[in-house]
Amino acid sequence: MRLGKLFFGAAFFGVISLCAQNKQLLYDFYEIPQSLMINPGVKTLEKWHTGIPVISGLSFQAATSGVTVHDLFADDGIDFTTKVRERVLDAMSRKDDFSTTSQIEGFNVGFRGKNRPDDYYSFGMYGETDIIVYWPRDLAILAFEGNGGANIGRSFDLGDLSLRGEMVNVFHFGINRKLSNTLTVGARAKLYSSIFQFQSTGNSGSFITTQGQNNIYTSRIEANMRLRTAGADEIIDILEEDTSTTQKDLTSLFTKRVLLGGNLGVGFDAGFSYNLNPQTTITASVLDVGFIYHSKDVRNFTLKGSAITEGITVFLPEDINDVDNDLWQELVDDIEASLPYEENDNGYISLRPIKAYGSIRYDFGQAEDRIENCGCGINVKEASNPDLYRNSVGGQLFLQYRPRGIQPALTAFYQKRLGRAFSFKTTYTVDKYSLSNVGLGLNFQAGPVNFYVMGDNLLGYQNIADSHYASLQFGFNIISWNDN
Repeated sequence: MRLGKLFFGAAFFGVISLCAQNKQLLYDFYEIPQSLMINPGVKTLEKWHTGIPVISGLSFQAATSGVTVHDLFADDGIDFTTKVRERVLDAMSRKDDFSTTSQIEGFNVGFRGKNRPDDYYSFGMYGETDIIVYWPRDLAILAFEGNGGANIGRSFDLGDLSLRGEMVNVFHFGINRKLSNTLTVGARAKLYSSIFQFQSTGNSGSFITTQGQNNIYTSRIEANMRLRTAGADEIIDILEEDTSTTQKDLTSLFTKRVLLGGNLGVGFDAGFSYNLNPQTTITASVLDVGFIYHSKDVRNFTLKGSAITEGITVFLPEDINDVDNDLWQELVDDIEASLPYEENDNGYISLRPIKAYGSIRYDFGQAEDRIENCGCGINVKEASNPDLYRNSVGGQLFLQYRPRGIQPALTAFYQKRLGRAFSFKTTYTVDKYSLSNVGLGLNFQAGPVNFYVMGDNLLGYQNIADSHYASLQFGFNIISWNDN
């Protein structure tokens, strides 16, 4: 029961705060200051910027590569049990997943160095949540069908259980440096304060039932399974108490962990932008190369060993009077001795979900009114300003490390700029969640006030319940440009 509550509590807090998965619309959209967060080496045009606290950068994403809400609950006249059988058990594999990610900026500030105008410094704080649960196919079939009938002799893979989730607050400081007219590089240091984390990955084992010799059936289980949790126990304790101070206690606990009172870790981002020629640019970045060491409020659960049982053997009618609870208890004791279940509070290290981006962009359609001085130190004597190209096309590659391997996404994009006041970017992305993901990002600049909004998988908005992927990003900033 306790283990179930820990799973529920961790998942609940992750969902209500709905980290960051693929942000192909924001990547290399350098008119928006938040593009620095996914490539510290993106080119920067502003003199300084400050995000409006809490609403400067918000992103929400949810995805399923398998069944959707519509698949199960649509009023189509099909029996629910039949839907579960045909659309879940028969259709989904262990590689399918359910995931939710989010990011909320507390504050974000950037400024150009007074004595080094080629350097742009930025710092801030944001919170993020990332939860992924892979479909435990064999375990689901075992729970739905049982181990009898057609499943006699079938080996169920316990390694199908794989999930990971966390909520973390991040403090960061970055430097973006223009080394030449063709190369800009950047790096960002990060300090992580974990609010909670859980993971059950790398599990192995099997469960099989065969015809028995001394009884009808023989069941054999081999297991090497582990669930690690950090930060969840105190949250569950507060929820279980359910007193008049529950909300206050939760707020106090979260505030403490947000402000470096949780389990701590370190990491970094790095990236660059390089002009192959005045109109062609390649970029790349790697994010969240780091770890968190969990030593506070840790509770781990392990199940390791093997056991064989044929159940209780009773010889009738002579043993009819000896069938009592002691026989059942002896069976349970024998299984627990062979397959021990243990709990401990040993500290552990969790690696951050590393992400990498790469892109190539071709700019064209330069404006007629060129400005010689863009305000960038190295570039002040150039005869033309490459930032004035009105159109851009290109491709992007996204890679993210997940518990079951690298998860890729490929994007083609077109970007249009109408002066500094308005620009938009449209994308077409192919990944495991969708082969028809069309996205649109809009950026507005009214004097110093900047507003952007981006939506992914727009075709899926016709029926959200039947969509495999949904994403929304938006934010407000105050920006001072270099020629202001």
